[in-house]
Amino acid sequence: MRTYTYEKLLWTTSRVLKVLSVCSSNKPAIVEAGGMQAMTMHLGSQSGRLQQNCLWTLRNLSDAATRMDGLDPLLQMLVQILGSGDVNVVTCASGILSNLTCNNQHNKVLTCEFGGIEALVHTILQAGDREEITEPAVCALRHLTSRHGRAPDAQDAVRHFYGVPLVVKLLHPPSRWPLIKATIGLVRNLALLPANLAPLRENGAIPRLAELLNRAQQEVTRRVGAAGGGSASVDGVRMEEVVEGCVGALHILARDVNNRAVIRSLGLIPIFVQLLYSPNLNVQRVSAGVLCELANDREGAEMIEQEGATAPLTQLLHSSNEGVSTYAAAVLFRMSEDKPQEFKRRLSTELSSSLHRQDQHGWDPSMDMDHTAHYDPMYMSQGPAAGSLQGGSQHDLRRSAYGELDSHHLMGVNISFDQIPNEHPPDGGQMAAWFDTDL
Repeated sequence: MRTYTYEKLLWTTSRVLKVLSVCSSNKPAIVEAGGMQAMTMHLGSQSGRLQQNCLWTLRNLSDAATRMDGLDPLLQMLVQILGSGDVNVVTCASGILSNLTCNNQHNKVLTCEFGGIEALVHTILQAGDREEITEPAVCALRHLTSRHGRAPDAQDAVRHFYGVPLVVKLLHPPSRWPLIKATIGLVRNLALLPANLAPLRENGAIPRLAELLNRAQQEVTRRVGAAGGGSASVDGVRMEEVVEGCVGALHILARDVNNRAVIRSLGLIPIFVQLLYSPNLNVQRVSAGVLCELANDREGAEMIEQEGATAPLTQLLHSSNEGVSTYAAAVLFRMSEDKPQEFKRRLSTELSSSLHRQDQHGWDPSMDMDHTAHYDPMYMSQGPAAGSLQGGSQHDLRRSAYGELDSHHLMGVNISFDQIPNEHPPDGGQMAAWFDTDL
């Protein structure tokens, strides 16, 4: 592949590599032998069949090459060929970009610099209902809009290239759950940029997320009850993850005062309070987080209290997860602003006791949602036997977490009510995982 120019020989060799690259045991060997670079050399070939085989092979290998250096020419070529009119070419290019931008800050930055945001937005627009294209393209955008130095620029570029209406539209039918789940993560990332909060609201993202949350939670309730505690999955997507994703996106959207008013008007506070009882720490955390944002407004704090949130929030003060307990503490503080001093004194004592106990004994890292937050599960797809995208670590990488409200603001013997943190939970070193890639 590196040496010869005879098209028939190259085509035959690429066919062999395409078949071999399906096997997970072969992938590392092919990658280490320079297979990615060899395939890249022929992406500009005049032979359509050679280019096609090379693309399928690269797609198969790409999940084994996420840590590989020296793929800059490939990334640039992939961005260019997203403009191809060949559906198969675009499908492969989207899938490869999704995997190569997974957990790789260097590749994320380069893809942005090569015009990847504009190309991917255009690809989604042109793809229509072809989810074999839109799903990996959305996953790639999700990677590019999170956890690298140019992420805010990428979030801004999606809006600049008129991507916000397009992204919100993907939350609606006929999109299936795998695409919807990926899009929820992208919406969450876009909301991290303050300039995107109003456009997301104006394009109807909040009501649609509310609809999806209700649908997913109903499915969880129905299926778990019928299965005696089993997991609820539709189209291979766990509905618990959709619930978590919707609440997580609404959590970030609720940073805007107008968005909080919309969320309140949709009657979502009861479901957020209900989700505080979830056995899933991830769900507990995002639910407490969104309530923390909603409690910034007096009306929101009163509605939260009226829904009976005091009891579960007080219970969550003792959570083994610092993020959960800190969000719960902040909500309780904000709910208590108009309460008598004696009530505030008792609450301060309870919070001091709980937070000091946590500070003294620590918490179990295995229970902390951020301990695997630096991994991005790869886009996975079912395709033809010789052209399917394989990945062995998909399940292990499906983790979730959200930016924490630093608990040190609430530590100390003399907790006062003016110590309540008003800043947003930081999205720094300990970032979420699924919204950067997959649930």
